[in-house]
Amino acid sequence: MSIYPVNDDLELLLQTLPGSLRDRLAELPNEDLLEIVLDLGRPPQARYADRSLLLAETPVTRADLNYVVDWVGEFGADNRAGIEGTLHRISAIRNRKGEIVGLTLRVGRAVTGTIDLIRDLIESGRSLLLLGRPGVGKTTKLREVARVLADDFGKRVIVIDTSNEIGGDGDVPHPAIGSARRMQVPHPDKQHAVMIEAVENHMPEVIVIDEIGTAAEALAARTIAERGVQLIGTAHGNTLANLVQNPTLCDLVGGVQTVTLGDEEARFRGTQKTVSERKAPPTFEQVVELVSRDELIVHLDTAAAVDALLRGEDAGGVRRTAAGETPVAMSQSASPFPGQALSPELLKGEIRIYPYAISRDLVERVIRSFRFDARTVANPERADMVLALRSRAEDARLRRILNAYKLPLHCVKKSTTAQIRRLLLHVFSLPVDAADGDEVEAAVNETEAAVRKVLEESVAVELAPQPREIRKIQHHIVNRYHLVAESVGCDPFRRLVIYPG
Repeated sequence: MSIYPVNDDLELLLQTLPGSLRDRLAELPNEDLLEIVLDLGRPPQARYADRSLLLAETPVTRADLNYVVDWVGEFGADNRAGIEGTLHRISAIRNRKGEIVGLTLRVGRAVTGTIDLIRDLIESGRSLLLLGRPGVGKTTKLREVARVLADDFGKRVIVIDTSNEIGGDGDVPHPAIGSARRMQVPHPDKQHAVMIEAVENHMPEVIVIDEIGTAAEALAARTIAERGVQLIGTAHGNTLANLVQNPTLCDLVGGVQTVTLGDEEARFRGTQKTVSERKAPPTFEQVVELVSRDELIVHLDTAAAVDALLRGEDAGGVRRTAAGETPVAMSQSASPFPGQALSPELLKGEIRIYPYAISRDLVERVIRSFRFDARTVANPERADMVLALRSRAEDARLRRILNAYKLPLHCVKKSTTAQIRRLLLHVFSLPVDAADGDEVEAAVNETEAAVRKVLEESVAVELAPQPREIRKIQHHIVNRYHLVAESVGCDPFRRLVIYPG
């Protein structure tokens, strides 16, 4: 049962059904009814959030389908129809001859209070994209967003309503969108054109749009955002990571381009020569992943989250529920220095690494470039640790190896020199927790920036003071570029100075 105030006009939807089905539904709980399914030759079903119930033992007939069709009237180009003055949606399935052989009667509800967890994002004036599986409440939230921005904040809001799902069927919008104006779309293929028309003709401050799904619509959204209009929309995809991998819609979050680096730049970054980078500023500056109706993950900075994903890291974010906020737990391989720590005794000698589903040559190159006291082995019996891809961490063979030889597992998300380097820096440079991962990462970034300046400008650069363990890491980086560095000063102010080679 919903914890929010609901207005669903359910009796108007039930009126479209044959009498026997209406009577059966009257006997069932309807608070969380999602849809009614009528397929020719199969028993009718009532579907709820967590179960499905048969409404009759006898199969649906053509007469049953015709009864509903005659009641709701003509279907649009998207095979959808509605009931005037309500938010209900009736969708048709047709055979090859164009005859209706199935119907889905989706319950539409005007629910208030659903945007409490994202109200601050909406009030910010920044564009917001909602992601999530079907049925998780994206459209319901859009309705309330339109009403709140129009009525509570007095903004000029226009809803682009392709299937009349946001504002309901009929010429007069449903009260659920408040005083927001609604532009209907004559055909799904015209949604992008109506989006542009809304901006050019009606001077909105906010545009609300459901189901951005084509390249033309993504381009229209970017055009609208560039004109300073706040966009609140939904798109196909459950998570931000899904969207980044979608070649049609990734432009909504900045797009992805393949860049070929020069040899020196690739060495400096510690990556392959061909890398993926964000192409442009995101159309939607904030992204919300709807995990359920009462739980979501917020990415307040879309650009930063996408950049992290393209580096092979997790997008991060903040998990919000009615109980409060918590940072999204990073996966083991996304942590800067994942895996179990090796014992100090092992670190006193050569470390033998067994790469699992990772190129031994790649690991060896990282070892040579940083002069780690380590080598790879082809047999786990001789290994001190296992280095594996996160995607293979649950392989049955790998689990048997770990259990048989009692080896610690370290994971990277992608098989790149940058991720392997960072992991091995952790393994070799923090035996007694002399510095945490954030300190090491900051020091690495500072050193690499300094190296770049020395190479480009041929000037000496002094780094910030660091403990001995971190200075050791900095020396490794400097040596890799054939430059000279020396430690100056006394602890705790001892630091490196890098000189041109």
